[in-house]
Parts: sequence; C-alpha cells; structure tokens
Amino acid sequence: MKALVYEGVETLAFRDVPMATGQEGEHLIRIHASGICGSDMHAYLGHDSRRPAPLILGHEAAGVIEGGPQAGRRVTINPLVSCNSCTACTSGRENLCASRQIISMPPREGAFAQFVTMPERNLVTVPEDTPLEKAALAEPLAVSWHAARLALEALHPETERRALVIGGGAIGLAAALALRAMGVEDITIQEPNETRRAFLMDHCGQQTVAKFQGMAPLVVDAVGYAATRAAASAAAAPGGVIAHVGLGEDTGGLDIRRMTLQEITFIGTYTYTAQDFRDTAQAIFDGRLGALDWPEMRPLSEGAAAFRDLRSGAVAAPKIILDPWA
Repeated sequence: MKALVYEGVETLAFRDVPMATGQEGEHLIRIHASGICGSDMHAYLGHDSRRPAPLILGHEAAGVIEGGPQAGRRVTINPLVSCNSCTACTSGRENLCASRQIISMPPREGAFAQFVTMPERNLVTVPEDTPLEKAALAEPLAVSWHAARLALEALHPETERRALVIGGGAIGLAAALALRAMGVEDITIQEPNETRRAFLMDHCGQQTVAKFQGMAPLVVDAVGYAATRAAASAAAAPGGVIAHVGLGEDTGGLDIRRMTLQEITFIGTYTYTAQDFRDTAQAIFDGRLGALDWPEMRPLSEGAAAFRDLRSGAVAAPKIILDPWA
C-alpha cells in the first residue's frame, strides 16, 4: 500500500510500505480521509519523542471496512486504543488508561496511508448522507468537545457563560463550535494570523480578534505555548476556568499567583473519552456543529507539500484533510 512516511525532521516521503495488518478481531479499513493534526506537525518538526522516525503519522481518519462480514461499512475512527479493563477504562475515562495506544505512535502506525487496522470498539458507523471527509473531523472535534465539557462542568453555575478561545486552528475552532453546541453564545477566538482570522470570520462565522482585551469566565488555550498560557492567565476572570488543550511546549506562562488569589481553575484536557467521541460523531451527523465545510482537501501524495505550507503559515483553512486515493 502507499503511505506518507515521516523519515526525519521536516522530511516526509510518499512511498510503498507493507500492507497494514492487525491483531485478531481488528478490521482492515480503507482510508478515504485523514486530517493533519498539530501533533503531526510537532512530530514533523522533530519535537515529539513519542513519534520517532520512520513512522506513518495521522490519526484523524474515516473510511470503509474492507473484507469480512462488515465489508462496506462506513466508519469514523477513534484512534485511542485502551485496555478496556483497568479502573480508568471501566469508569469511562479511557483517555487516562495507563496502557493506552494511539495510531501514529509506536506500536501502531498511523492513518496517512491507504489502509489501517482498528478494533471494533474504536469504530463509529457513519450515515450514508455524511461525507467521509466530514466524518474524519470527529477526532479533532472530540478533543475540543471533551475540553468544553470539562470546562463547563467546572464553571460555577451562577457564572456568566462567555468564552475566549486562544488559537484559531482546528482545535480552537472546534472548541468554539462545541461550546456553542453546549449553549455558550458569546465566544471570541484570539488568532494572530490575519489570513486565518479573516477565514474564520468570513467562512466560519466566528467572532475573532488579533489580541483579546478584558477578561472571560471561560478560557480555552488551544495552542499550549508559554505565551498563550500567560494570555490565558491574564484573561481568565476571577472564579473562572482555563481549559488547556494545546501541546505546544511543556513549561512556562502560567501566572500561578493570580490563579491562586482569584481562584481560577486550571484543567489539563487530553483527547476524549469513548463517550465524548460517540457524542461528537452524533453531533456531526445531526448538524449541531455547523456545516463543517472549512477543511481544505489535498491528495495524500502531496502531503509533504501540505506540511511545508502549514509550517510556513500559508494555509488559511484551519484543517487540511488528505485523500490517499486522489
């Protein structure tokens, strides 16, 4: 099969690789759409030791089951494979499973390929009227759905439902969409890139600013750098909540003194539970997250150029989705 292989820092090759093979009980899935995530970009830049070269990246995918009694079933993929038996798993917090695996990290190759294998419990059936490229957004949208849900659960019930999202990439936009689906109407996205800011306003109907002034009861940091954590610390209203979902860099930025004196809650949020993923997929199918027509589609064979364009800031769209068969 063909795959886009990460071979070293800023080096990707579209080439032949061995056919995907899975464990007993796993389905072979013909990938039709696979999105580029920020974590893929971190690996591409050599910033993620969890993803050593050579490796097939990609974990935001949808496709069709190939072979077997369920052949032809259209599915979107929850890429997080948990043990299904530890306390975290049995309590519905599969994302905290100590032995969790995710495709695009060893030992599981990723979905920037024509085929991938996954367990049955990681698949959600996609209705015929939902395009697979839209269904592939379930994974990044679920990340933000999880963050929005935890943040709203932590916010005091008497607190005004008003939010700032820092970062206008896919996770930031998805956070704004999830918050709106959960009843938050006043949402601002802070995005310094003028081209992307214009795209978010004109094509996605979002309220955006280059630099946020004032404070908000709920702040989502969808970037995760020291500078954005500093901005989140300053923008969170007294008694407010910061949901930190970005993985830009490890340390720095938080104003711990202000957060302590103003009783600001900080929540680190990672991926999603299996229920969050199913809920997000259903919200997509029901149209509750909007048209979802903002990704840019490109062939997987041109994936290396897509990564270079993302690296240079030349892409206005919050998401590029790659098609292995184009």
